[in-house]
Amino acid sequence: MAQVELFIEGRTARVHLNRPDARNALTFGMDVLLSRFWRQVDEDPEIWTVVLTAQGDEAFCIGADMSEARPAAPRPAVGGGLTGIGGPLVPLSKPLVAAVQGFCVGAGFELAMCADVIVAAENAQFGLPETRRGIIGECGVVHRAVRRLPHHVAMAMILTGERIDARAAERFGLVNQLVPLAGLSDAAMDWAARINKASPLANRAAKAAVAKGLALPLEAALGSRFEEIESYAGSDDARERDAAIVQGRMPVWTGR
Repeated sequence: MAQVELFIEGRTARVHLNRPDARNALTFGMDVLLSRFWRQVDEDPEIWTVVLTAQGDEAFCIGADMSEARPAAPRPAVGGGLTGIGGPLVPLSKPLVAAVQGFCVGAGFELAMCADVIVAAENAQFGLPETRRGIIGECGVVHRAVRRLPHHVAMAMILTGERIDARAAERFGLVNQLVPLAGLSDAAMDWAARINKASPLANRAAKAAVAKGLALPLEAALGSRFEEIESYAGSDDARERDAAIVQGRMPVWTGR
């Protein structure tokens, strides 16, 4: 059985970490599979959303498997993120929902923070143990943490290695919804279903504009034109939107 699995459920792809005996610690092989799956789902026009789940009740992911010898060859880029452990940074243009339970730390925390929506089980704990263990490198996780959490909360986590629980994560705006552990997967898939009610092309355009706009001052973002939004304007979905308005009905999206 593969340590990372891909399931297609209607318009939603589910990427599943499956190494519960090691708390889903990420190996180089898992990194390769993750990179392959992200690209596969991003290039498939029939997939509109992606859900990231993990096997077992104890941990979503405890980060990189530190017992594994890393490949000697340098990585082509170091950015962290969707590959799990480090570069190359793999963008995902489609909405991503993460379902987090138990320990979500280190590179596992970074993986979760790449999501657009995070659903957490009540037993979830989020942390950055790197400095406590004397590990610090090109840590994408710290750069994401200070952008996803209040500055002083993130810095306290970075400098102490201490974790925050699910309720604190919800209070700080890191988590969209808290649910009992037994309902975690269903809640994440429900978010995907809700997202899929919107035009998938409009969602991708909005996500792209948000990502690019965040790198700009507000005034520049407001005055910018974004390629993805311009492309959407000429799509079948945009024409369907206009037809549905005229005909007084709900639109039927095709993602084209």
